[in-house]
Amino acid sequence: MEQSTLTLNKIILAAVAAVLLIVIIPLAMKSKDNTVEKTEKASMTLNKLTPEEERVIIHKGTERAFTGEYEHNKEAGTYICRQCNAALYSSEDKFESGCGWPSFDDEIPGAVARKLDADGSRTEILCASCGGHLGHVFEGEHLTDKNIRHCVNSISMKFIPKGQEVTTEKAYFAGGCFWGTEHLLKRFPGVVSTRVGYMNGHTKNPTYKQVCEGNTGHAEANEIVFDPTKTSYEDLAKYFFEIHDPTQVNRQGPDIGEQYRSAVFYTDEKQKQIAEKLVDQLKAKGYKVATELAKADTFYEAEQYHQDYYTYTGKEPYCHVYQKRF
Repeated sequence: MEQSTLTLNKIILAAVAAVLLIVIIPLAMKSKDNTVEKTEKASMTLNKLTPEEERVIIHKGTERAFTGEYEHNKEAGTYICRQCNAALYSSEDKFESGCGWPSFDDEIPGAVARKLDADGSRTEILCASCGGHLGHVFEGEHLTDKNIRHCVNSISMKFIPKGQEVTTEKAYFAGGCFWGTEHLLKRFPGVVSTRVGYMNGHTKNPTYKQVCEGNTGHAEANEIVFDPTKTSYEDLAKYFFEIHDPTQVNRQGPDIGEQYRSAVFYTDEKQKQIAEKLVDQLKAKGYKVATELAKADTFYEAEQYHQDYYTYTGKEPYCHVYQKRF
């Protein structure tokens, strides 16, 4: 009798797991399309689109093959999102595929997001900053050594010739679970792209499991690419101190461990001086700041399922909220 009960329990658990995989998770992904993307777009300054641009970028249409203005463009430069101006692709990664649309075998790190297409088989690619539709990505065609093809609508992009590109800068922050900090930092005006990963530890190419075991010394960190003509490192750093609790030691809310420490990993002396100034200001206000200030070491990008985590699950951060401190 006891054995039968155990078997029945296993069957029930398996059925519940199947329902989660087949029904609940897809519904959550669909909910993301209807709520989270709208919330994030509302917080960004977007370019006005023509009806045809809107048909492709917003409503996921496709421009007619062999008609796009960039299909055969061989000029050196950068391709940016037509809707939000985020940098997407370098001309160095563009190649002639003969498919009728611009093709790239790589992207600017963190610039392009992927999701299962509505047809249930292809992989859609979107601007990671605004969610605008770009096209689709294909693997296994052996057209280049990288064996990948981003098939992109010309109308989804704008081309900036070499020498006219906006120079970007990078910032590195750690403030607890990187899911939450990325979710809030990517919305800050002037941010071009974000990635989550591991920094300032002593193990090369660490995995999430290794970092969670607490033996690598890494912090869960965010790499922020920003446009210095639209925001400053100081404003970005201030915002970072306001979306997490810089007084907590080796933890953030319910997440406990060295990997959840508060840290600013500066890339140069200027960033270091700004971070020190902000910490001094917080201390003058009575905050017992525990934030580590350290020279940025190698940034190891985290596994793909960690990137834009809250965007793709439709959830909200559980331990990161904005609190004005400056």
